[in-house]
Amino acid sequence: MESITKNKKNKVQVKIIKENNVSASANKTYEEKNLDYLNSGIGLSDYINPDVALDNYLQIVNHSSILPQCIRAYKNNVAGFGIGVKYKDQFNGAKETDDMKKEFDNLSFIIDCLTLEKNTKELFEEVIDDMETYAISFVEVIRDAEGKVVELCKIEDPSTILKSALQKECVDVIFEKNGLYITRPKRFRKYRQNVNGETIYFKELGDPRTMDMRTGEYIDISSSSQSFKLANEIIEFKIGRGIYGTPRWIGTVISTDGARRAENLNENYFINGRHTPMMIIVKNGTLSDKSWDDLQQYVNSIKGEAGQHSFLVLEAENFEGKTVLDDKSNVEVEIKPLAEILQKDELFSNYIESSRKKIQSAFMLPDIFVGYSTDYNRATSFASIEITEKQVFTGYRRSLEWIINNKLLNDYNFKYVEVYFKGPDLTNIDDLFKILTIAEKGGSITPNFLKELTYKTIGKESEDFKNDWANIPLAVQQMLIQQEQLKQQQISINTEQTPKSNEQIIDNKQNDEISKNTNDELISHLKDVKKQMLKLQKIQVNTNV
Repeated sequence: MESITKNKKNKVQVKIIKENNVSASANKTYEEKNLDYLNSGIGLSDYINPDVALDNYLQIVNHSSILPQCIRAYKNNVAGFGIGVKYKDQFNGAKETDDMKKEFDNLSFIIDCLTLEKNTKELFEEVIDDMETYAISFVEVIRDAEGKVVELCKIEDPSTILKSALQKECVDVIFEKNGLYITRPKRFRKYRQNVNGETIYFKELGDPRTMDMRTGEYIDISSSSQSFKLANEIIEFKIGRGIYGTPRWIGTVISTDGARRAENLNENYFINGRHTPMMIIVKNGTLSDKSWDDLQQYVNSIKGEAGQHSFLVLEAENFEGKTVLDDKSNVEVEIKPLAEILQKDELFSNYIESSRKKIQSAFMLPDIFVGYSTDYNRATSFASIEITEKQVFTGYRRSLEWIINNKLLNDYNFKYVEVYFKGPDLTNIDDLFKILTIAEKGGSITPNFLKELTYKTIGKESEDFKNDWANIPLAVQQMLIQQEQLKQQQISINTEQTPKSNEQIIDNKQNDEISKNTNDELISHLKDVKKQMLKLQKIQVNTNV
């Protein structure tokens, strides 16, 4: 309780009653925690601490109302469609040989077995989660007796890993590229993990030297007789600059923290109520001491639901010490509510909304990816997905694919196949219909192509027609049919003028029957294709409606 007294002819006294024992927040700011971390002297002299404690990044993400959605959108759209195996561009479309099929099956098996605890797709989703949260993700690499990568284990907490500076010594490393073996000198790092006081050392992926996981020292197997435990390797996935990377949302940290504080302020209103809910005006008198004590106790206990169904009774005394009930003087007590000058809804709503847009802009994500918009139709949503797919997710997938094919699996020396991340099907039915219309007029569509495209669009599998005519463009087939009809007409005219033998009559009937069956089969197929196209067009119309 605070009081202000002004000594004049008429005595004016102002007293402010507020809750007692309101302590300031004991939580340190991110900057204070980071300063403590940097001053703690964690790690050895040759190991480098990150500029910002990685745990701080996680704390910011956990307290944000938009960062988790953006990170989840990256996980779902970059690796969420799955991992596949395909032939390299120079062999795509070539006739499959036994060696090609053997490589394809071998790589498919390796990808499926990279982790036995979960789907390999989920492993890389977690890697992306760490990259977008901490800017870096560490994955332990395990090799078999032949020195080939057979298993991956993601380090659950990247903050437990410290990296050394690049070593001065260069080591010759052999790379395989398109069947050629290239030798390059390379400097490597060491990695040190500390969990519950236990320290484990790792070497960087591709380092051919032998390391003891207990000491982090390299060992010459040929001359050393000491026992050792072989250290595994670590591959890091990093975004941004710096040794430990930089989160893509680092420029919005102030907005992120400000939005969190604004939401905390709004929550505080629900818990503690308004700053000054009412003013008590006492004229020509003063409140009794008991009233002051009761009022202070009332304010202390009114927080939240504790103030429901409570009654406030005030007793006032005049300046001669008489109570209001016994004295007939003009002592007045007036309670003036101040609710009308306070907020009716959440504070800083525009600031919170502006912060959200800034963070989404850092991720280059439209509202539809984070569930913030309801005014999308099919056309606008498809345009947003298509643009984001081309500008954001496709490049992200290509970067991860390069690391997997050229670093993780380089020792397998695959010649024909490679790993890729699957993406969404962005086929636009309207555009497809226009293209097929133009192509059909140009006579470049074959029945097999049209059947494959139709079944693929409706999500079904199909097999090609085995007949030769199925690989001939429809326009060419119609032309051949017309030519055959003209030829038959000419033959008919000639035969009318020339007597026929019984054998010729039978052969002509057989040819007519074969031609008729072929035409009937083609016409039936064209009708099926037309029916499927009309069905797709009807689905498209219903979707737009």
